[in-house]
Amino acid sequence: MKKLMSTNEFFVALTLIVLASIIGIINPTFFSSGNMIDLLRSSIVTGIFAIIVLIVIISGGIDISFPAIAAFAMFSTTKILTSYGYEGSILLAFLIAGVIGLLLGLVNAVLISRYKLPTLIVTLGTASMFSGFLLTFIGYKEITNVPKGMVKFSQMELFHVTSKTGIVYSLPFAVLVLVAIAIVVWLILRYTMLGRGIYALGGDLVSAERAGFNIKKIQFFIYSFVGFLAGIAGVLHTSLMRNSNPMDFMGAEMLVIAAVVLGGARITGGHGTLFGTFLGVFLVLVINNSLILLGIPSYWQKFIVGLLILVGTGITAYQTKRAAVKLPSMT
Repeated sequence: MKKLMSTNEFFVALTLIVLASIIGIINPTFFSSGNMIDLLRSSIVTGIFAIIVLIVIISGGIDISFPAIAAFAMFSTTKILTSYGYEGSILLAFLIAGVIGLLLGLVNAVLISRYKLPTLIVTLGTASMFSGFLLTFIGYKEITNVPKGMVKFSQMELFHVTSKTGIVYSLPFAVLVLVAIAIVVWLILRYTMLGRGIYALGGDLVSAERAGFNIKKIQFFIYSFVGFLAGIAGVLHTSLMRNSNPMDFMGAEMLVIAAVVLGGARITGGHGTLFGTFLGVFLVLVINNSLILLGIPSYWQKFIVGLLILVGTGITAYQTKRAAVKLPSMT
């Protein structure tokens, strides 16, 4: 029990419960079924982005290009399908966007794994490149007539509730895509040599190489895979919003990084869990949601997100320092 209470996940969960209780007392609307469904709905795309960031941070890297990859993949896919008048299943959209995301991720993968360039610099550069190419050569105007397959997918729901005022809130089927991705990533990180290699990279690159892990192949997989996931997330966003806007994800990386760091992932790498990450996502979403419910101006969000990153980084740094102090006494 004492060990559990000392974990980062415990403190995040406790903070989440206390914060939600305070907000609920001030504004009871917070605990309404409609607002809870809205929070879950908001967590779908943000949750996939958080998984992307978690994988990269565990490996000791930083990726800020995933919003640009998601925007590029979703907008290009929507434009391709609408130009051909496609009205079939959303599965083709997932396939096209996934391939586009994979190809863009390969650019990061090659530069990082083959040429050993810093992950932050590479993804900062490619994010600018992808966004610039998208807006210059593919388009910058919002697409509102998305393919019927995307609209039909957004209308698929697990359940819905109707408020006293007659407003219907539905939990979309798309949440199962997030669940499926989370399960796959959890299995990879927990039960495969690849997952152990990802943690080893973040723990100590030299030691990981001496242990026999192929650094280049693992890094190549990481940035290709997260590119693929970003493409999938982009299509989900377009489907849920029923429009495709290439500007939608601008600045999303800061919010997601804040959530993942708050969830216990060490910015130096080698540590992080999906459970903690989702706790961090819900904490950030609750904070953003509470600002709206409490009537606080939305520009405070940037201040709070920056503060959360500092707090999350400070907590993990403090825990790392404590662990280092205790280690000699154990030997």
